[in-house]
Amino acid sequence: MGVASVRAISLAVLAAFSFLCVDGDGIPTTLDGPFKPVTVPLDTSFRGNAVDLPHTDPRLQRTVQGFEPEQISVTLSATYDSVWISWVTGEFQIGDNIKPLDPKSVASQVFYGKKKHRLVHMSNGHSLVYNQLYPFEGLQNYTSGIIHHVRLTGLKPETVYYYQCGDASIPALSDIHHFKTMVASGPRGYPNRIAVVGDLGLTYNTTSTISHLMSNNPDLIVFVGDVCYANMYLTNGTGSDCYSCSFSQTPIHETYQPRWDYWGRFMQPLISKIPIMVVEGNHEIEEQAENQTFVAYSSRFAFPSKESGSSSTFYYSFNAGGIHFIMLGAYISYDKSGEQYKWLERDLKKVDRKVTPWMVATWHPPWYSTYKAHYREAECMRVALEDLLYNYGVDIVFSGHVHAYERSNRVYNYTLDPCGPVHITVGDGGNREKMAIPHADEHGQCPEPSTTPDKYMGGFCAFNFTSGPAAGRFCWDRQPDYSAYRETSFGHGILEMKNETVALWTWHRNQDFYNLAGDQIYIVRQPDRCPVETKF
Repeated sequence: MGVASVRAISLAVLAAFSFLCVDGDGIPTTLDGPFKPVTVPLDTSFRGNAVDLPHTDPRLQRTVQGFEPEQISVTLSATYDSVWISWVTGEFQIGDNIKPLDPKSVASQVFYGKKKHRLVHMSNGHSLVYNQLYPFEGLQNYTSGIIHHVRLTGLKPETVYYYQCGDASIPALSDIHHFKTMVASGPRGYPNRIAVVGDLGLTYNTTSTISHLMSNNPDLIVFVGDVCYANMYLTNGTGSDCYSCSFSQTPIHETYQPRWDYWGRFMQPLISKIPIMVVEGNHEIEEQAENQTFVAYSSRFAFPSKESGSSSTFYYSFNAGGIHFIMLGAYISYDKSGEQYKWLERDLKKVDRKVTPWMVATWHPPWYSTYKAHYREAECMRVALEDLLYNYGVDIVFSGHVHAYERSNRVYNYTLDPCGPVHITVGDGGNREKMAIPHADEHGQCPEPSTTPDKYMGGFCAFNFTSGPAAGRFCWDRQPDYSAYRETSFGHGILEMKNETVALWTWHRNQDFYNLAGDQIYIVRQPDRCPVETKF
């Protein structure tokens, strides 16, 4: 018997043994599927409070002096032995006569060590300032504080490090914070809990989502795009739940950039100790002078792009124990001739599934959402990339964009497939645009096909279905078979890898008590049944 056969049998035995251990808890597994589609009726008594926190809220206020660091965050590098520390020093300016700060005027230093009062290591980094400029009379321009990014290297796995960031020569240093490195990559090592959240914003619903998320004590946060919704505001700070409805006559889609600073301050207690990995959403586009876009997003966060062989902040990859995460950009070219596709193919070929058995992909707009909002909007991206991801055995896909929760059965090309990934939409973080409610399969709710493409995502690819129960139509007339569970509510999810073939996914609703699950399932890999490509 060959090595491959022995390994396949071993993995099958491992999966069977795993379920002897977990099947008794009553939680379904993907091996029990495909599941009959479920729609949880809308709870009209719970609408949440999708109203933005005012700038006067104490959690959004600047509490540091001079060039002391604020908006501190931790980001993973591509592997466990390195992280990025980011922060802001100095004050932003907004108005007609702004003068950018000099990034070279303040050092980018991080002092760190394994003991709180013995920060024996020091690393230097780089800094920048970005501007949001509008070439129209009456619009206010913005220039940021000095944004710092410092990479720490040579770290030990599963180790708590204490750190202090800033400039020791001024002196202008932060308080001492801490983070814990990821477990080393391997088939038996995983973060305990990974929080997945999207479309967060900065509302009273956001505060509930983050409170629930923190109660689950995650080791890592995966953010699937749409961060602070600064583009729901005019430059004078006037906001709306629907920008195009309220401000249709503006010469350019304006933003109120201080919302980014407010968001960074609000999130600091969490992301200064728990690493956060972000992928861009449509609300990060933020057009400005000279056709620049995504400037705030690309400036404020650190990304392990270079470490993962990417030349862009829009797509990159990293390992978290035995999981390989792929973060993809929906608002940049994904065609076969483009750099992102070529990078993705190179990245997938390099993945060793003996070291990182799990592969999780993330991008903002979902491919398999059945809500009317953004229905089949990302079809061109799906057509371009689905075959590649399927052939390399991606296990789970996380997306946001649609302000509701939905989990698919295993699916590929709109067909139930035991080797297809589970697609999960978690665009329900709490933003001010409120929740998505109608489904495209409800009577009178199927959108006109020509209205579905997003202008930043390429051409028109969403044609009528050619086979299956919806053949000849643009929408199903019932909840599609590939949709296993959908519910309109705010919340977040927690991913827990139990071993190299079993993961527990739990979705938490904001209105529930902290320890309750709105949706829960064991996602099971079957590498013996679903072999993956190692090369094309």
